[in-house]
Amino acid sequence: MRQRSEPEERVEELIVGLGNPGPEYAGNRHNVGYLVVDELARRHRYPKAKRGFSGRYAAGLLAGRAAGLLVPTTFMNAAGKSVAAALRGLSLEPAHLLVVHDEIDLPFGQMRMRFDGGHGGHNGLRSIVGVIGPEFHRLRIGVGRPASTDPDVVGDYVLHDFEEPRAEVEELVRRAADAVDVWVELGLQAAMNRFNGTGAEQTES
Repeated sequence: MRQRSEPEERVEELIVGLGNPGPEYAGNRHNVGYLVVDELARRHRYPKAKRGFSGRYAAGLLAGRAAGLLVPTTFMNAAGKSVAAALRGLSLEPAHLLVVHDEIDLPFGQMRMRFDGGHGGHNGLRSIVGVIGPEFHRLRIGVGRPASTDPDVVGDYVLHDFEEPRAEVEELVRRAADAVDVWVELGLQAAMNRFNGTGAEQTES
């Protein structure tokens, strides 16, 4: 099937959920970005995603604004290819991009919304920063980390399914989708004030 290079309609923001394609990865910690985009598409009644921008893409209304939802299907370490193609095709600057991804340096259930910064060793962010630079928004979703700092152990950890109860994972995904809604409707500061850390008033420094 031929992939689309042009959007069907103009969008104001692009939300990208990071993960790896294929059913064997579906429940992995590394795929929490996919889960959040799926939740956003469901709650806002987006049309079925189509192939485009080296991923699955759909456009619709989110918090009253035209927004695109994208999950790259390039595998995590090449996500930058998909994101760059989408920004070009949608005529958007990186400042209108929000990338949703797992974060091992946050305890399970915590979140951080921020603009700009490095990749922190995350292969998906590394790929995106390498292609478009660091000046885009990120929603970091805490998945916890193993006791070991060995890269092989850490890699194995994020490529395994959540061990927390399903209900807790679903609640985390819903709260992350809520954070995206607030970012789109009210902006970065409002989303940071409400969702960063464990308390509603804690903000990113």
